[in-house]
Amino acid sequence: MKTLVIVVHPNLAASRINRRLAEEIEQQDHVTVHRLYEAYPDEQIDIAAEQQLVEQHDRIVLQFPFYWYSSPSLLKKWQDLVLTYGWAYGSEGGKFRGKDLLIAISTGSPETAYAPGGRNHYTLAELLRPFQATSNLIGAHYLTPFSVDGVHQYTDEQLEQSAKEYVRYALDPAISPKNNANAH
Repeated sequence: MKTLVIVVHPNLAASRINRRLAEEIEQQDHVTVHRLYEAYPDEQIDIAAEQQLVEQHDRIVLQFPFYWYSSPSLLKKWQDLVLTYGWAYGSEGGKFRGKDLLIAISTGSPETAYAPGGRNHYTLAELLRPFQATSNLIGAHYLTPFSVDGVHQYTDEQLEQSAKEYVRYALDPAISPKNNANAH
């Protein structure tokens, strides 16, 4: 299984969490790490190159800090430009169909804040629903998201443990519904 990790952080060099996660997964076989802000500092996305990258991989991981209940703006622009009718979906599309899509996020709030009655009032699954809807439209297998929560209080040991868990989860072929005959 070839995995493409699209890291979307506007200042990855200053990011302790997302930088470490990207470094850890980049050391693995059959993984391409694509740092979107480094590739496009002017935000002029090469649509054909991005589509070709997606086509060459079986699992696509979108890794980003969860800002204001969403992604950094360049990921939204990437979706708007790359996931086009006739390529990602539509009668002539389908290039994303059958691929795994995994959302991997970091949050400043602890896990308990993402619950009914919690500070954010909604679960992460509810807040990530637009990504799941996009996955449905393009025919991808939406995998249960991976999150590192409460990162402002993370110790170095917790970060190392989370980086290992991230790699183990993101590269585990068993989490894909296409590997489970009973999955719907």
